Order: sequence, then C-alpha cells, then structure tokens
Amino acid sequence: MADTVATNAQRGAPPARPARARSRAAWLGVLPFFAFVAAFLLLPIVYLVVGSITNADGQLTIDNYLHLSTPTVAHAYANSIEISAVTAIAGGVLGLLLAYAVILGGLPRRLRSAVMTFSGVASNFAGVPLAIAFIFTIGQLGVITVLLQSVFNIDIWDRKGIGFNLYSRLGLELVYLYFQFPLMVLIMAPAIDGLKKEWREAAENMGASSFQYWHRVALPILMPSILGCIILLFGNAFGAQATAYQLTSGQIPLVTLLIGIQMSGDVLHDPNLAYALAMGMVFIMAISIGIYTVLQRRTEKWLR
Repeated sequence: MADTVATNAQRGAPPARPARARSRAAWLGVLPFFAFVAAFLLLPIVYLVVGSITNADGQLTIDNYLHLSTPTVAHAYANSIEISAVTAIAGGVLGLLLAYAVILGGLPRRLRSAVMTFSGVASNFAGVPLAIAFIFTIGQLGVITVLLQSVFNIDIWDRKGIGFNLYSRLGLELVYLYFQFPLMVLIMAPAIDGLKKEWREAAENMGASSFQYWHRVALPILMPSILGCIILLFGNAFGAQATAYQLTSGQIPLVTLLIGIQMSGDVLHDPNLAYALAMGMVFIMAISIGIYTVLQRRTEKWLR
C-alpha cells in the first residue's frame, strides 16, 4: 500500500481524498433538504395529528374522527373522489394519446415544441385565474358563448338544448381537465420516448404487426407508468381547492372546501374537525403515493 502511494506521488497523481471528508460534505449538502422537509412536511403533519385528536379545550378526543361518518362529510369525500377519478382517467387517456402523437406521431418539430410548451404552462395554470378564464370564455356571457349565440344561433346554456352549465359538476370536471391532461403529456412523453427501438425491431422480425407490438410489448411496459400517472392526476385533482371555490362558490361540496369552511367560517367554525378532515385527505394521498411509487419502480426496470 505504501509503495502504491509512493508510486502515485512520483507520477504526479493527486492524493485520494479521505472518505470521511466526502461523507461530511455530502451530509452538509442534504441538510437544507432535510430542514425543508421537517419544516413544511413533518411539522405540519404532527400539528394536524395533534389537532385532530383534541377539542377546543385541548382535551384528547376522537369525536373529530367520528364526525367524518356524518352524511355531509361523507358526501364531500364522495364528490372529491368521484371528480378526481373522472378527471384523472379522462385526462390520462387524452394525455396519453397526445403524448403518443407528439413523440411517435410524426408531427412537425415546431408543432411538437408548441404542444410541449403549452403542456408545461397549462399544467401549472390553476386556481382562481383558471376559473376566471373559463368564466370569461364559456360562461353565460363568455366570449365563445356569445359568439355561438350571435353567429350560429346556438345557445349552449339553453336547458331545452345542450343545457351546459359551467358551474355544475360537469363544468368543474371540464375545468380540471385543462390542467390534468397536460400534466399527463409531460410525464408520459419521456416514458414513450424511452421505448427502445430494438424492441419494435425484434417484434417486426418475428412477424408482429403494429397492433400486436403495442398490445404485447409496448403497452405492458408502459402500463405501470400509465397507471402511476393516473394516480398522480387523481392526487392532483383531489387536493385542488381554489378553482372549485371560485367556480362553484361552494355549491358542490368537496373536502377541500369543507376544510376551508371549518377553518374560516363564522357559523361552521371547528378547526379541530378541519384537522381530522385533512388527516383523511393525507391518508388517501398516502395510499395514492404508495401505489404510484410501486408502479414507478416497475417502470424503471424496463426503461433503464
């Protein structure tokens, strides 16, 4: 060992750094990350847990969780889960088809760049601005609504005709889709691009058609990633609050809106119940994230 070090020194090779010094430097680099996680993830969860098992007087109780079985709360959870599931599945299918068209559909390069740029912007365009944009576009006095009525004599809000209502459950799902399917495009585009050409060439050499390649090879490989992305879209819609509040003014009961009412309402003011409602959301989101992690690991095995 001493001879090797002396030989390296004679050749002008730099001495090896001590392993402990590198380990300490690595830990110093991740300290801000752990501090961020502790301040904005662990401490809020601890605060929610403590608040959900105490009452206004600070006494331990489970009444807050017992209130979760009331019809109002159960209905709010059912609405949130249903809207999130519908927009996740619809946005996942639409986003998958669009991602396929962008990566393998032979679109012009400029159009592909435009679609990816739009997806990056639209996936982050939510909240109050998104609700206002839809109201100004297809609301009762929106630009497109007035244009269709004046030019084509089509009233999409006519109950005897189309009967569209932006402030209904269907309207809320339509607004959610605006940021759901672009997120699917952003996540699925790299996965589709990661399909190896050798797999398709091998399938073609064995006489497989394009349909058989996608049915037997490509889709089974992409399926964990597709399902994982749909679960991610579910969580993305499940936690939305500002868009639904601005669009429906609380007419459609959702868990996020119910939490806001319990935190800041004058009549219905019970922060501890709001903490229990939030813990229910944390539980559902934890299950979604766990399933997403498992599916993502299965995808990485094929795309290495």
